Amino acid sequence: TNNIPLAIRLTGVLDSAALEAAWGDVVGRHETLRTRYPDDGGSAHQEILAAVPARIDTAAVRDEALDAAMAAEAARGFRLETELPWRATLYEISPAEHVLLIIVHHIAADGWSMGVLMRDLSAAYTARAEGRTPDWAPLPVQY
Repeated sequence: TNNIPLAIRLTGVLDSAALEAAWGDVVGRHETLRTRYPDDGGSAHQEILAAVPARIDTAAVRDEALDAAMAAEAARGFRLETELPWRATLYEISPAEHVLLIIVHHIAADGWSMGVLMRDLSAAYTARAEGRTPDWAPLPVQY
C-alpha cells in the first residue's frame, strides 16, 4: 500500500544502456533515492548513501502477460532497513516496444515528486543517448 508504481510505455529504438545510465543520474541527483532506514535500537534513522548502483532489471514478457507481471512487481514490499526505496524493471514486449516500471516507496516520493523524477529521467536519457551527461543545475534543496 506504500508503493507508488509508474509505468512508461516506450516505443521505437531503445538504448537500454543509456536508460540505465540515465536512471543512475536521477538516483545520484536525488538523495531520497539513495536513503535507507536502518533500525538502531528500536528507532529508525536515515542513512544517505553517497553512491549506489542504479540497475534496471530486464524481463521479456508477452503483451498479454504484462499487466500481471507489473502488478506482481508493484505488490512486492521493501525492506527499508537494508534496501533502497525503489526498484526499476524494463519489460521487453518486442525489440521496438518496452515498458519501464519504476516502483518507489512512499517514504521517498509522492505523486507530485514522481513527475519530477520522470522529468529528470527524460532529460538524462536524452543526454545519455547523445553520449553526454545531463547538464542540470544542482538541486537547491533535497526532499
